[in-house]
Amino acid sequence: MADEFVYHIGTKGQPWGAEEKQQWLSEQHKKRSYVDDVVTAIDALKEQFTVECYGHLEYAVGQYDLFVVKSRQWHPELPTIVVTGGVHGYETSGVHGALRFLQTTAAAYEDQVNIVVFPCLSPWGYETINRWNPTAADPNRSFKEGSGVLESELPMQYLARLKTPIAMHVDLHETTDTDNSEFRPALAAKEGTVNTNWNIPDGFYLVGDADRAEADFQAAIIRSVGAITHIAEPDDQGNFIGVPMEQAGVINYAAKPLGLCMGMTNAAYVTTTEVYPDSPKTNPEECIVAQVAAITGGLDYLLSKQSRD
Repeated sequence: MADEFVYHIGTKGQPWGAEEKQQWLSEQHKKRSYVDDVVTAIDALKEQFTVECYGHLEYAVGQYDLFVVKSRQWHPELPTIVVTGGVHGYETSGVHGALRFLQTTAAAYEDQVNIVVFPCLSPWGYETINRWNPTAADPNRSFKEGSGVLESELPMQYLARLKTPIAMHVDLHETTDTDNSEFRPALAAKEGTVNTNWNIPDGFYLVGDADRAEADFQAAIIRSVGAITHIAEPDDQGNFIGVPMEQAGVINYAAKPLGLCMGMTNAAYVTTTEVYPDSPKTNPEECIVAQVAAITGGLDYLLSKQSRD
């Protein structure tokens, strides 16, 4: 672990109040366009898929329509799978991995599963390259009823309206060097706690749900992604980000109690991907393709398992 780094906002040991959160917000600036990068790509999918606006975010710093892309031909007898990207807007390959799956691969599975993809749950975070939303809330700790975080509540409400069981959910994420240089120090400052940075795994790994571990499912995704990019090795203590490795390339978190996105359904097969785009061994394109491989690896396992059962 690295030494503690003290963030520049707030008083050490004291949680942020409204003034500190406003100071933080005032320092955030638009760096890229959600409309140009994401909405335009979604619009281009309308001939092949059904595109729906499932909600609207209205902040003083920006207004955003939220879009979900799903199979045009819906078959109630088939399993339904969910893909989420951009829960943390700064995790670029999560957004573009979800889009790339729709652009290149999803159609090959449409006669076997119903597909629901939320390409970018946190558009302000995407534009400002941020982990939090404008209220300094982390959407990936807010997938709980009554959290008040619309980035998290609105997709949950949409899935509830579908009234269909979910068989698989793959949530696409990244771990970047800014986790240590910005986001973990900011979180500790906000909560009034002590920050100690973690060793960022060099490569791809998965976070499974401790209550739905499904080791074979996770292993199938690791094999699929391993054909595209390198799988991370644990640190000297056998951990990824401070959590013991369960099997090669996999750790587990308790998804629902933590309010994680992968906990928002009761799907039997769930996972969160983590790529490391700052690794000298990879590049942004490879990270996007690795995200697609994670989805297809999970889908192939699901379909194989169902055919055997």
